[in-house]
Amino acid sequence: MSNSKAMSETNFELCGTLLATSLTKAQKRWRIACTTIYSIRVMLSLAREIISRRNKDHSEILLSETYVALPIEPSNVEWKSVSNVKRKSVSFSVSGVDKSKLFKTVKEKDISSLAELGGVEGVAAALRTDPKNGIGDDDEEIRRGQEIFGSNTYQKPPPKGLFYFVVEAFKDTTIIILLVCAALALGFGIKEHGGKEGWYERGSIFVAVFLVVIVSAFSNFRQEVQFDKLSKISDNIEVDVVRDGRRRPISIFDLVVGDVVYLKIGDQIPADGLFLTGHSLQVDESSMTGESDHVEVDSVHNPFLLSGSKVGDGYAQMLVVSVGMNTAWGEMMSSITRDTNERTPLQAWLDKLTYYIGKGNISFGKQDFRVVFVPPGYNLSGKRQHYPD
Repeated sequence: MSNSKAMSETNFELCGTLLATSLTKAQKRWRIACTTIYSIRVMLSLAREIISRRNKDHSEILLSETYVALPIEPSNVEWKSVSNVKRKSVSFSVSGVDKSKLFKTVKEKDISSLAELGGVEGVAAALRTDPKNGIGDDDEEIRRGQEIFGSNTYQKPPPKGLFYFVVEAFKDTTIIILLVCAALALGFGIKEHGGKEGWYERGSIFVAVFLVVIVSAFSNFRQEVQFDKLSKISDNIEVDVVRDGRRRPISIFDLVVGDVVYLKIGDQIPADGLFLTGHSLQVDESSMTGESDHVEVDSVHNPFLLSGSKVGDGYAQMLVVSVGMNTAWGEMMSSITRDTNERTPLQAWLDKLTYYIGKGNISFGKQDFRVVFVPPGYNLSGKRQHYPD
């Protein structure tokens, strides 16, 4: 490079000398040739410098930090950055490392599997999530994320209808006894007074029993509806997330995989995720493991956060990895076979009280039966009793 520059300067000085003297026709041709050669040399040297710079930049790019491409789902999703520039979508795939492996890694707290996925940074890059600015706030992308990874809701048994409570009311022992007595009274009344006049007096007992059943069933059905409404209101808590670089509260049911959630003391962890940043985070996992001791969460030894647990101390930001039935809490809830007819302690006490009241009514009913159907001076076996004078 230095030799070529020296030759160029020599040629330039030669051309200048020729210009200073009187130029003949041959000298003019020589001057044009020198100028042309000098221009070509300058252009070639500039081209070499540009090519060398491009090769250097390309080598720096090849040596820069890389991330693990995490295949998750067979579709292409484009997450928008804060600058609204569309980044290239991830090629999701079911083969290889899929979303089930990602969910399992967090639920089982497998630090080695997390390292294979590139750590927390690799998972965030695969989910196209900016740890500082979160995901995009586009409704279409949020809906698409819910279709791929599921929504943050849990399966609940279907609500009980009015007919269910009507059937349950007919199972009551007192109601069954009343119906049997009403049927006997109706039969005796028809036999004694005929079908036209003997049915309406005894049939009124059936009407009274059915009214009691309907009122009781409707009351229980109304309580069930109110309980479902209160349950939905109590479960619909809000969490703080960052989307498009803006922190704002959203419903826990609107969380999607890739959201960055803020956690503080007393918060319930809304989904399974990974620790991003924070300070002195202590988590109460007694609802999951039964152990009362708080678990320390950090970015090195234990970056895993499980839904259903609570923040006991500190604060943090977490990356949502799985929601709804794909979380540890959702898996535990789906494996529990709950008895829908299980009674609360108050209901059990009331059932016992009703049972003893029913037994008392039966004993009084026996006395009434004896007074009505047993003639004076006879016992229940039909034998005449003799009393001493």
